[in-house]
Amino acid sequence: MYPDEWKESPYSIDFDEYSRKGYKGIVFDIDNTLVPHGKPASDDAKELISRLKQIGYGICIVSNNEKERVESFCRELGCEGVWKAHKPDTKGYFKACSAMKLSPASVLCIGDQLITDIHGGNRSGMHTILVNPITRAEEIQVIVKRKLEAPFIFIYRIMMKLKGKSFPSRRLPAGKAVVTDNMGNPLRKNRI
Repeated sequence: MYPDEWKESPYSIDFDEYSRKGYKGIVFDIDNTLVPHGKPASDDAKELISRLKQIGYGICIVSNNEKERVESFCRELGCEGVWKAHKPDTKGYFKACSAMKLSPASVLCIGDQLITDIHGGNRSGMHTILVNPITRAEEIQVIVKRKLEAPFIFIYRIMMKLKGKSFPSRRLPAGKAVVTDNMGNPLRKNRI
């Protein structure tokens, strides 16, 4: 259930170092990992994926989103994608590895959710990196999952402290959670 590592953001990871360690592919989640929930590919995401391709990485998006959302996002980034992956089921992760023609052991899995992204990556044999979510605006089912993963995050922090390892200082962005629709738009003005 726990990640191999925990970083602030995918944009702060030293991917050259992982390339030197032999990793050849990266599986990314979309929402709240690369962009805020429901938003199109940002310039930062496009630049990151372009740079990763220059390093030599295979890139695949693995998402529980619908086909239209994933295909549109991947088209903007110029990468492969797996939609309706039913994470943490391993099928979508293995499909991503097949698309990149790589074994799971040579692939990094990067996501913002412990229960779906990281657990699925671990079950698939990938090196997992948990990143902090970009925003607190999320669909209600994600907010519920965040509540469920909170005790595991607490235990993980204690384990890392005992091992003398560092981790990001804050798991969720400041502010209150906002319930959104599947396009990232607030459903109501009341905050949770």
